[in-house]
Amino acid sequence: MKIDVFNHVFPPEFFEKVEGLMPDAAVKRWKAIRTIYDMDARERMLEEFDDYQQIISMSQPPIDAIAGPDDSPALTRVANDGMARICRERADRMPWFIASLPMNNTDAALAEIDRTIDELGAVGFQLFTNVNNRALDQPEFRDIFAKITERGKVIWLHPTRPATHPDYLTEDRSFHEIFWGFGWAYETSAAMARIVCSGMFDEIPGLRIIAHHWGAYAPHAEGRFTPSWESRNADMGEGRSFREVLKKPLVDYFKDYFGDTAMFGAQAASQAGLDFFGADHSFFATDCPYDEEGGGRLIRSTIGVLENLRCTDADRQAMYEGNSRRELGL
Repeated sequence: MKIDVFNHVFPPEFFEKVEGLMPDAAVKRWKAIRTIYDMDARERMLEEFDDYQQIISMSQPPIDAIAGPDDSPALTRVANDGMARICRERADRMPWFIASLPMNNTDAALAEIDRTIDELGAVGFQLFTNVNNRALDQPEFRDIFAKITERGKVIWLHPTRPATHPDYLTEDRSFHEIFWGFGWAYETSAAMARIVCSGMFDEIPGLRIIAHHWGAYAPHAEGRFTPSWESRNADMGEGRSFREVLKKPLVDYFKDYFGDTAMFGAQAASQAGLDFFGADHSFFATDCPYDEEGGGRLIRSTIGVLENLRCTDADRQAMYEGNSRRELGL
């Protein structure tokens, strides 16, 4: 069985609620991807793939970027209820979902963690790399990370960075889709670093995070972590050094993350991800449905990459299914 852990949907009932909250152009763009909201179309697309199931999560944008703290909790409940409904109705193909949280309302987020686990059966939670431009290591978010860990669930870390985020400070927007092409991987890497450098892995024992796209730039920066980054941090005098805050080498914390195989068919980059995180910390994922076929090409290409990685059959089985059974309790 191939368990695809990172796929995106928009329940139709969610679209009904956000019609007046999101720009019409954004809604139109999402509705152009039929398999993101029409689950009959999604299942027809999946007929090509045997022994294959999806764990679904909400697509961009983060709910707290759509609605303020007074309205985001209700909108989040609509999203989570819609995903749970899809899982009930499509149990053969999409039996599990990752819940969303209203990150701009901590009390509501904590309540939604319990509700989605106890009432809806969520297998984990998707957090985005920033909350309206606030870093995830800020104090107001610590209780959310701790509560998810206390409940024994995993966090899926998804990048978010809009086109209005400029690549150069002299400009007011990103050009040439750089905000996505390179920016999202930077967002993931930066969020990973802030979580590590703030000591959250030591503060919250048992914290488990899947960093999208096989940990973004982390595998490619391995040579910088220990001792170079640690020495640079100690010498720059910007607050306490890593040696005072962290209990083990910086590189070891980055390897505490899990990665996923959603690499758009890139063989060399996927090998780097596997070599860095190891098969026991890597999950099969495709990022369906974001291709011109509504997801089919991404699924085929990712399977093709995994079949050609330098690893054992046992490693492939772990990534396809074993790690999900073990870590997610499926």
